[in-house]
Amino acid sequence: MVDSSAKNEDMSGSRAPDASESGSAFLPVDSFDLVVFGGTGDLARRKLIPALYHRFCDGQITGKSRVIGTSRSDHGRDDYVQLVHNAYHEFSGDDDYDDKCWSDFAALLDYVSLDVGDTKADWAALGKALSKDKNRTRVFYLAVPPKLYVDICKGLKAAGLVTPNSRVVLEKPLGTDYGSAKAINEGVGSVFEENSIYRIDHYLGKETVQNLLVLRFGNILLEPLWSNRAIDHVEITVGESIGVGGRGSYYDGAGALRDMVQNHLLQLLCLTAMETPASLDADDVRTEKLKVLRALRPITSENVSDTTVRGQYARGKVGDEVMTDYLTDVGLDDSQTETFVAIKAHIDNWRWAGVPIYIRTGKRMAKRRSDIVIQFKPVPHSVFGDTKLNPNRLVIRLQPDEAVKLWFEIKEPGAGGMRLKTLPLNLSYADNFTVRYPDAYERLLMDVVRGNLSLFMRGDEVEAAWKWVDNIIAAWKDTDQRLELYQAGHDGPEEANDMLSKDGTKWV
Repeated sequence: MVDSSAKNEDMSGSRAPDASESGSAFLPVDSFDLVVFGGTGDLARRKLIPALYHRFCDGQITGKSRVIGTSRSDHGRDDYVQLVHNAYHEFSGDDDYDDKCWSDFAALLDYVSLDVGDTKADWAALGKALSKDKNRTRVFYLAVPPKLYVDICKGLKAAGLVTPNSRVVLEKPLGTDYGSAKAINEGVGSVFEENSIYRIDHYLGKETVQNLLVLRFGNILLEPLWSNRAIDHVEITVGESIGVGGRGSYYDGAGALRDMVQNHLLQLLCLTAMETPASLDADDVRTEKLKVLRALRPITSENVSDTTVRGQYARGKVGDEVMTDYLTDVGLDDSQTETFVAIKAHIDNWRWAGVPIYIRTGKRMAKRRSDIVIQFKPVPHSVFGDTKLNPNRLVIRLQPDEAVKLWFEIKEPGAGGMRLKTLPLNLSYADNFTVRYPDAYERLLMDVVRGNLSLFMRGDEVEAAWKWVDNIIAAWKDTDQRLELYQAGHDGPEEANDMLSKDGTKWV
């Protein structure tokens, strides 16, 4: 982690401001047109429009750019501007709101009513809203269900709206299995070149996720230890305290494995385990991530019961609040959909041979948290007699309260013998960086405009991840693996703890 006064270039090419600088330190991007399909939807209102507003206020987006929302809803431009304005106050609050800045930003906004499968007139109306400059960057953000991706891309092509500088952003989940993901990749790829397709995973835009590469490849102290010679095991946890909310109809057809493991957790695993890339160029990074996915040991019917746990939350309490069970939340009498999954994975290569990598994710867990834990091996011989030594541990906290902590053994001050204590070196973002830094969507949207693919998934990455996950789903089905219940407010079923206790360890 760099000192907050350093003037370094981040992965996306923008200079990181120090605590004395204002948001204007962010390098501006060239003017662009950005079309949000699903412009009235939840993602656009909660994340995309607020992200663009913040980048505008920080001076990264110029007043010549355009942001065009589109959906089937019959809105006028003024109605749409009011819609997203109200949504900003509802979801983002007022802490970063400035009336003058919003007024200037709103001048960039437009709206076009468009039914993907309807008349050519709708597509023509979108074309009229776009700049006539063919050299201008056009970004088509598909914040819609994946089943519409190919139809939208073909509609754009048929309407003559795809220019050499056009890019398309695909939200996860990219399909529901390997076959559907491959079909989407081929359909979108028939319109856009691979280097114009941005498969977005907002976890890769988080500051601490990117900092993982700096920690590993920018510090000589860590990289020599980053292997089975010094590491006992790795844990990756993405826990949510919320339930399925309004996503019940989608979620019950997906489950935690498809919704979280196939994308978020496997991407975190790749960044943790990948070999040193030749550079931070997009294909160099993505090729190394692909090697990790291809080296994952398959989970089959023979080993699935020993390496996976699937669970579903029951009625319980998160904090002081009583929570309903999953079946009540989705309005069903019965469901075998997992809201929690824990996996013991292995990467079969020289660096990681013999090192278990435990990953887990779930809803209605004790608290919201995303951590990567590197648990080092104990010292080979203790010179401190019967004094207990705790092995070193590196904890990378992605959310909330982003931080990196390295736990050491030190001597407690005072006379009367050698007393040891385990304490962390704490590199806290809140303590070391006083400026507001961009959230994940802010960073990733600007990377799309710049044409930086480093933090986006390549098509073969997505397909490799689905192949591994599909094996697990098939093994669950073949063995009829039991769905374990866990109380809301607990970190999954007890069977997930048992899986680690058999290896002589426990979740952090």
